Formats: sequence, structure tokens, C-alpha cells
Amino acid sequence: MLTLYVDAAREPNTGLSAAGAVLIQQKAQQQFKSPVFQSLDNHAAEFQGLIWALEQLTDHQDILTVYSDSKLLIEALHKHYAKHYQDEVDRILSLLASHRLVFSQWLPEKDNLGAHNLALQALKNRQTND
Repeated sequence: MLTLYVDAAREPNTGLSAAGAVLIQQKAQQQFKSPVFQSLDNHAAEFQGLIWALEQLTDHQDILTVYSDSKLLIEALHKHYAKHYQDEVDRILSLLASHRLVFSQWLPEKDNLGAHNLALQALKNRQTND
């Protein structure tokens, strides 16, 4: 069973965004930070962040639980629909199709600090390197 915590961070003035992910498999934890990317808004960053995180996974045959503090993202996964982000939803669903079983759940930001802090670190590292 794989457990994935994911979050995105966005600098509103520049549109620069980054994602962080914590993957737990057999009680072992891996942490990932995305490269910085452009996003139109915070919601788009959350969708793009999950796409990036799912692309990092190498084990595609297991049960996967995805946690995010983005209600819009989790609701879109449950409905298989998001009015302004359907292309992203379709890409996510295609990445999730390789898993035997997928669960997704919203959690408060305070319970997603690992992924949140990784996203902030990735964003801050880029801003200080520019």
C-alpha cells in the first residue's frame, strides 16, 4: 500500500509554483520537491502538483491513498470532474488508472505539513536562486 501526501505552494506576484510530496510505503518515507513551474492560480498549482507527484511513483500496481488539503482537488477526484481543470483531472485519472485501488481524502493543512513545507522549500530555493 502506498500513501501519498501532496501539496502545492504559489507565489501570487510571479505565478511561480512548486509542489511537495511525502510518499509512505511499508513504513518507509520518501520526500520529494518539484521543480518550480508556472500556474494561473493556486488551484491549478494543486492539480499540477498532484500530476507531478504521481509521475514520480514507480510502483503502479498497489493500493494508493492520496491526501491533499485542497478540497477542490479531492472533490474533483471523487466526481471525475472539475469545471475549470478538466484536462488536469483527466491526466490525473489516467495516472491513477495503473493502480489497483485508489482512495483520496481531504485533510486540513495542519495535517499536511510535510508536503506543505517541501513545496515551500522548493519555491523558496528557486526564488533565492533567481
